[in-house]
Amino acid sequence: MILRPFLYDETACASYLFGCLTESKLAVVDPHEAFVERYLAEADRVGAPVVAVFETHVQADHLSGLPALVESTGANAYLPAGSRVEFEHVPLADGDEVSLGNTRVRALSTPGHAPEHNAYVVTDRRRGTNEPWLVFSGDSLLVGDVGRPDLHADGDPLRLARQLHASLGRLLELPDWVAVYPSHYGGSVCGRALSGNPFSTIGFERRHNRALHEDGAEEFARALLVDTPPAPADQRGIVAANKRGALAIRR
Repeated sequence: MILRPFLYDETACASYLFGCLTESKLAVVDPHEAFVERYLAEADRVGAPVVAVFETHVQADHLSGLPALVESTGANAYLPAGSRVEFEHVPLADGDEVSLGNTRVRALSTPGHAPEHNAYVVTDRRRGTNEPWLVFSGDSLLVGDVGRPDLHADGDPLRLARQLHASLGRLLELPDWVAVYPSHYGGSVCGRALSGNPFSTIGFERRHNRALHEDGAEEFARALLVDTPPAPADQRGIVAANKRGALAIRR
């Protein structure tokens, strides 16, 4: 399995190219429109096509590169079940799996930052085990923080914050050694105290992430809504464009 991170420093967005070289099946998670040509160039360099594009949720702070990747490669688009988008995609419910050769991807439903949000737990069969190696956590578990619950809340951020508390509990059931690859790092407005280190592990976050140490769902939810940063610039326009899908690249 290969894994290549792509970091967009302007808005502190992280996306990832990963997959199986043995069976020539690559995927991109939470692609940024500015990096589409770079994903394709790296896939060409390693000699394997992009056959899948995963979104953890409908993004609110940047235009997705999913439409351009699908148009360029014919890859399947995967989104959380229930995502209210206007383009063809494969909905992934909790526990659904996608095979990329020796690389296996399991959807873990983690609503809270958004009503429809998946993390993606990845196993590499070439490592001789069915135990997970890493998780793409999207905007749920971040390094040093957790995702804010107000951007997709439709007036009820406390409800989403309580959901996020339960979702984080599910992520913390993963073994301590599982690597955490979130979709944002320090400088993003999608959290409050994100680390400048974009990557971590379940065990390190369990021990050192202060947002995980609130007692109970209600205390966690209320604390999460204190000192939230300003919303992303043009949030509504970005969300609308990302819901349109293919039309987003022609707006």
